[in-house]
Amino acid sequence: MKKKNREPELEMKAEYDFSRGVRGKYLQRLAKGSNIVVLDPDVAEVFKTSKMVNDALRTLTKAATRK
Repeated sequence: MKKKNREPELEMKAEYDFSRGVRGKYLQRLAKGSNIVVLDPDVAEVFKTSKMVNDALRTLTKAATRK
């Protein structure tokens, strides 16, 4: 017997309590040390890790700055 596909609930569940939450608590730290880049799927297939992307970009930067 198959289960019916249910649409995701758009309301928050009652057990989530954000009353003591702080908006933007880590925003400054994130802005200082992070730069998020979204790769296209075909590029992501080649570069599986952040290290691979960084290494390729460093190599390209060195080649571009040579005289």
